Amino acid sequence: MNQFPEKLQRALAARKREKTFRSLQTLDGLIDFLSNDYLGFATNEILFSKTFQLLLTENVASNGSGGSRLLSGNHKLYNTLEPLLCDFYKSEAALVFNSGYDANMGLFSALPQRGDLVFYDEYVHASIREGIRMSHAKSYSFSHNDLASLEKKVALNVSRNEHADSAVYIVTESVFSMDGDTPPLKAFAKFAKTNGYHLIVDEAHAVGVLGKNGAGLIPELKLEKEVFARTVTFGKAFGCHGAAVLGSKNLKDYLVNFAKPLIYTTALTPHTLATIITAHEYIGELGKEPNASLKRNIDFFKKQLTIHKIKEHFIPSDTAIQGCIIPGSKMAKEVSKKLIDKGFNIKAILSPTVPDGQERLRICLHSFNSTEEIGLLVKLLASFI
Repeated sequence: MNQFPEKLQRALAARKREKTFRSLQTLDGLIDFLSNDYLGFATNEILFSKTFQLLLTENVASNGSGGSRLLSGNHKLYNTLEPLLCDFYKSEAALVFNSGYDANMGLFSALPQRGDLVFYDEYVHASIREGIRMSHAKSYSFSHNDLASLEKKVALNVSRNEHADSAVYIVTESVFSMDGDTPPLKAFAKFAKTNGYHLIVDEAHAVGVLGKNGAGLIPELKLEKEVFARTVTFGKAFGCHGAAVLGSKNLKDYLVNFAKPLIYTTALTPHTLATIITAHEYIGELGKEPNASLKRNIDFFKKQLTIHKIKEHFIPSDTAIQGCIIPGSKMAKEVSKKLIDKGFNIKAILSPTVPDGQERLRICLHSFNSTEEIGLLVKLLASFI
């Protein structure tokens, strides 16, 4: 076997030296304050049964799709799922991808063209950044959730742009995955519409959790027609896998023709699509507030932070994602280990995933967490920090 390249060895050694080395672990039997399974759908026995029944009803007995969607993989459950998604999220068209990462990579690598300008929130997900990087457009970050910073960056760089037919894209998330906060979406939408720009919003951590029936913040704010494209994912609150880009029929046609993560990837299995279908139907059956117990747990958690006087350590958030800032990778990992030793599954998020000095515990709340578990967690956390 060839020797592993020395410069790669140095990179690994640096990670270990800086206490930021990553490794894969399996921690079973712990109380879940880590996963993105906000509503408990990933282990829901009713959904498991409904998915199996749907496959029987549709007479689908395939283990795999057999190819990409443009070859043999576009089986009939896609024709059931995508119209369902249009109705659920109030969108003209929907295009299913294999994951949220694939959806963002496909959207942002294919959409912006040479001469176009992309302005993105400095904290957007890595998949968005990578997609933008692979496009031929010029891109600029603006300060997190800051409309004034966005306006300043746009004014400066649009005036410098030499391409008369260039498009301008503004990119943000409705709930940020590490901070759990939300941008002023109405203000962003108004700014984009006034100037003829295209607003794109990643709703990965909002769908299932926020809005009527869990349809996300964009429908809740009635901004469906003001947003050029949305990304929704199913591996979080919906407890399964896959994602979709929502937008116009023209956008869908364009991505089918030019989005490489769609064109060159084996399509999702029938079982995965059946699970996405049943998860959306099930959340509709739960009523207008399928996330009511989750909301109660979020409120209870925040009250406990005030009672135990550690609120100032947390990033302000009204969502299921609660970030406790513990600067320094070593300290953040130590607190995480103490909580794991007490039976709580919570991991430290370190640089470079978050900015240096903003290391944290990313605490995810769920509908199935008990008030006793939440109360004990906050009490322990107060003693550790």
